Amino acid sequence: MTRDADLPEPRARAETPAAFRPPRTWLMMGHKTGDNNQILALAEALGWPFEIKRLVYRRTELLTNLLAGPSLRGLVRAHSSPLAPPWPELVITAGRRNEPLVRWIQKQVGDRGRIKIVHVGRPWARHECFDLIVTTPQYRLPRKPWILHNELPLHRVRPERLAAAAARLRPRLEARGLRPPYVAVLMGGQAGPYNFDRENGALLGYWASRLAAGLGGSLLVTTSARTPARAVDALERELSVPAFLYRWRPDDPDNPYFGMLGLAAHIVVTCDSMSMLAEACATGRPVHIFDLLRGPGSRRPPRPADGRIRARSLLERLADWHPRPVIYRLGMRFAPRRLTRDVSLIHRRQVELGRAVWLGDPWPEGHRPPQPRDLERAVAAVRALFGPDGRPRPPALPELAPIYPGGSLVQELRARLFQ
Repeated sequence: MTRDADLPEPRARAETPAAFRPPRTWLMMGHKTGDNNQILALAEALGWPFEIKRLVYRRTELLTNLLAGPSLRGLVRAHSSPLAPPWPELVITAGRRNEPLVRWIQKQVGDRGRIKIVHVGRPWARHECFDLIVTTPQYRLPRKPWILHNELPLHRVRPERLAAAAARLRPRLEARGLRPPYVAVLMGGQAGPYNFDRENGALLGYWASRLAAGLGGSLLVTTSARTPARAVDALERELSVPAFLYRWRPDDPDNPYFGMLGLAAHIVVTCDSMSMLAEACATGRPVHIFDLLRGPGSRRPPRPADGRIRARSLLERLADWHPRPVIYRLGMRFAPRRLTRDVSLIHRRQVELGRAVWLGDPWPEGHRPPQPRDLERAVAAVRALFGPDGRPRPPALPELAPIYPGGSLVQELRARLFQ
């Protein structure tokens, strides 16, 4: 949900000891907003000065990634930030497209002990190519000393940011006559096995309205870049309480997303977006997950008994058909774990921890959800890579830390797929 205009200026933590020299830090910013937000969240929490490297990739970058090893051949240099000396001592990166670039930087530095590479998410290269991997359950990475297993993606939700955004949004809501308590509804979109169609949009509107009505309050609904228009229209038709509906627009300076999080007494979030789920849980408010999945294992609430929401027709099923859910299910059943992700692991874990319930289930009376500590753990792990003077520590496992694994392409592909 973050725009380029929101990116902060490099800054240093005021309480940093005089003897400590913050490492020169590069942030490798690619084409995915979710990845970039996690990188920024970690850098901001570290409090060290950083330099943002904006990267644009060639259409052939996947082939380059597989065949060329660590290189800049997959980069459109004319439209990307320069990657040149002085070299960084810390690189924070995410996403497959960045991996050949950061490994190329490693190669230019030469001495592995002079640079630390931190990867957020799931790397495709061998895990030993990185000094720290900050990952989450859906990627199902193995347990290794340099892999930090967090519960949720990193986020940029801060109490002061929510308070400021809430103060800006509150007059707009009061002018419309909307009264608290507010229930925020965060709408994602098509992803993996999830189909956000007309029926699911209507069902979300119905159950979110029931939740707000039970609290005697109003709804604050926001869509996202991936939300299908048919789902939004269906949701809007089912709203039975006072509501403010924001339809996402690119680069909108008045985007009320963080204001809604700041004002919400309860938050409803669709199950497809791990970033929105993490941001919702970070507020410390009760979170209700709306399951878009149908069939075995679904926790989607039922359609109302009065028949007001009709099931999908055959024509709708044909019109909404997309190969992505089929590919996802086949991949989960037959493909190597290296190629798939299971976001249901995050859903179940947040429910087990008491941070969320499935929409339609009651929130336990008086229960206060525990705050996630993922960002604090990631910051501590990154700081542990550096000594008290800010210089990189020697690699903890030098025998497992080659700049680039050798061997044939077949061996490399086997390592990437089955590690």
